[in-house]
Amino acid sequence: MAPYVSLTEQRRLLLTIPPIEVQQEICDILGSIDGKITANGKLIETADSLAKAKFSHMMADSEAMPLTDVARFVNGKAFTKDASGTGRVVVRIAELNSGLGGSTVYNDIEVADQHLARPGDLLFAWSGSLTLHRWFRPEAIVNQHIFKVIPQRGFPIWCAYGLISRKLDEFKAVAADKATTMGHIQRRHLEELVDVPTRAVMESNDDEMTTLWNRALLAEQESLTLGSLRDALLPELMAGRIRVKDAEMTVEEVL
Repeated sequence: MAPYVSLTEQRRLLLTIPPIEVQQEICDILGSIDGKITANGKLIETADSLAKAKFSHMMADSEAMPLTDVARFVNGKAFTKDASGTGRVVVRIAELNSGLGGSTVYNDIEVADQHLARPGDLLFAWSGSLTLHRWFRPEAIVNQHIFKVIPQRGFPIWCAYGLISRKLDEFKAVAADKATTMGHIQRRHLEELVDVPTRAVMESNDDEMTTLWNRALLAEQESLTLGSLRDALLPELMAGRIRVKDAEMTVEEVL
């Protein structure tokens, strides 16, 4: 059998835990971090909702062109093969949908810049779930079945995001028709004409749209940092290796 701890042995285990007063202090400290993460989540939702509404309004003055005129769609490669287990995260659809976990693959392979995802880059899973994501984690490697969306000259990233978002339901319907294989779209679907705000409209709204994009990104990055801090503090506080007062000072510095 696989190694395990029997129920009998588990019943004999003794745990040392802080007094209830200290436990409450720990909850208060970590709760303040969770509160900030929750507030950031609402900020991100608000910023993206405002951007969506503003982008929809901009479509009143538009022109038709293929999505491929707005952005390059660079497909990732099979970078999980022979992965080293160290280095950068290899972004698969699982990481886009659920974040990093025990099955996340790491690889220290050198790849072309077009296959790297950096904070603020746009990633589009064109197979399976068909989802669109603003990457906010540290630099990572883009795996197959994911497009790194690189805006063409003169088109801001928020424009590419808005246009693909408006097409997602249609793309998902196309993917759903492929019953014999994993649902996906093909490059020809990216070459279909879509309505795109005129250059004049994009330029007049660029400052505000870019601010909304960057504000949401900063909140996502901050929540990632805060979550890591919370997870690191909890075991140290419970074990008494860090004093509550020291943890409070650390948290105050980042909030």
